[in-house]
Amino acid sequence: MHWLALSLVCAFCLATSDAASKHWLRSAGAREMVVVRLGLSGLLLTPWVLTFDLPPLPLPFWGWLALIMPLEIAAMLMYMKAIRDYPLALTVPYLAFTPVLVVLTGWLVLGETVSGHGLIGIVLVVAGSWLLNFEHSDRIGLGTLFAPLKAIVVNPGSRLMLATAAIYAITSVGGKAAMHWMPPDQFGAFYFAVLGGLTLLVFGISHPSSLQVHRHGIWPLLVVAGFMALMVVTHFMALAEVQAAYMIAVKRTSLLFGMLYGAILFGERHLARHLMAGGLMVAGVVAISL
Repeated sequence: MHWLALSLVCAFCLATSDAASKHWLRSAGAREMVVVRLGLSGLLLTPWVLTFDLPPLPLPFWGWLALIMPLEIAAMLMYMKAIRDYPLALTVPYLAFTPVLVVLTGWLVLGETVSGHGLIGIVLVVAGSWLLNFEHSDRIGLGTLFAPLKAIVVNPGSRLMLATAAIYAITSVGGKAAMHWMPPDQFGAFYFAVLGGLTLLVFGISHPSSLQVHRHGIWPLLVVAGFMALMVVTHFMALAEVQAAYMIAVKRTSLLFGMLYGAILFGERHLARHLMAGGLMVAGVVAISL
């Protein structure tokens, strides 16, 4: 399958897992949702991982995993709380800020120059987030112009997802560093299998009740975890065929799928404006990728 088709399938699977989590696990705690999204999806991927002929993995590889996996669990906790309690259209789009934050940290910490494409991309993502929170007013002034940006900070769901995007900006760098010791087409499944095992271990010790997810029904759990596992598989199948920047840019169309799910399944309003805002944010990610 072509990398573009794989990337779109990956985006669709991520959005479907989000919508299924919000629909079927809305009565679950955030930890239970993380157990399903990371723990069960990791278990589903484990049989495939056992078929890998893995290379020797040195201590630095495990050091990177030890550093970023607790961050992944923390990010998923915020991610699940955001999509469970707040509209999909006002939460999932803020994952588009991950490449923006990578550009900004590279500039601030490493002194890397922000290219013209990168600057355009940042402006487009910010413009999309502005439009996402825009509410029409008869009077146009500084207050109404800055109100949408203020809403990003005021809305708890947006704050949670922005914090998640910030963590992913860190873990993406750590994951890239760890991938030096493993083929990319194996790394993703292996990473999620280990992350799933760690999630079950941590929550099994600290919050044993969070492992009792069977009360939500077997089929909902398989849908949520299955689409998450399929997202991982298609993600790294696409990466094997094309540069990561292009694949990630297409994968961010998941926020558009998420908006459609929000309108169809949960009656979220202002779909046309949300899709326009999401389109701007995806365009921004594409510009940064260039």
